[in-house]
Amino acid sequence: MTTPKRSLLKIILLGDSGVGKTSLMNQYVYKKFRAQYKATIGADFVTKELQIDDKLVTLQIWDTAGQERFQSLGVAFYRGADCCILVFDVNVLKSFETLQVWHQDFLKQVDPSNPEKFPFVLIGNKVDVDGGNSRVVSEKTAREWCEAKGNIPYFETSAKEDYNVEDAFINCAQIALATDPINIWPLDEEMPSHCDLERIQESMTGADFPRGGCAC
Repeated sequence: MTTPKRSLLKIILLGDSGVGKTSLMNQYVYKKFRAQYKATIGADFVTKELQIDDKLVTLQIWDTAGQERFQSLGVAFYRGADCCILVFDVNVLKSFETLQVWHQDFLKQVDPSNPEKFPFVLIGNKVDVDGGNSRVVSEKTAREWCEAKGNIPYFETSAKEDYNVEDAFINCAQIALATDPINIWPLDEEMPSHCDLERIQESMTGADFPRGGCAC
């Protein structure tokens, strides 16, 4: 008889400040939305248990800062990632244009053995704003970008309206599992911590991280 297994999947949320990474995470995990969040400082993470087919999965979702001054910390936060969700605001062209930088920086710092096959998901968030009349990045443009990156799955979401949010995260977990993640344990074994949080926290000083702004 096969012993049931469980997987710990580390999911990284990347994108410019204000595109809605924090809102997406909180909507998916807690089913809550707030119009204003303080800007994420460094990184934060939450966990969510779910079952995919016959597998028990723990998602460890990392919400990272979108400001450039925090990008040097990426190597510590990205380590051990199983999937990366790139997020942009369909109403802000710059947030779409910088996806290339986030994508390249992530692959450079993680340095996966097969970068062409590393699982990514793209989210175009805030489709609810102004009834869609404010959007400047079309679905066609976003899908073309995904095709150029090896057919990355694409989801249009509204964290505020809880539209397509769960589907995006579940798809991320599914494609991460399909790449045979190494973080799998029998159910009767203790699951170790995925990241060295203590060391990451010691690398940050409060003076360097003023809070403020909107990350909704």
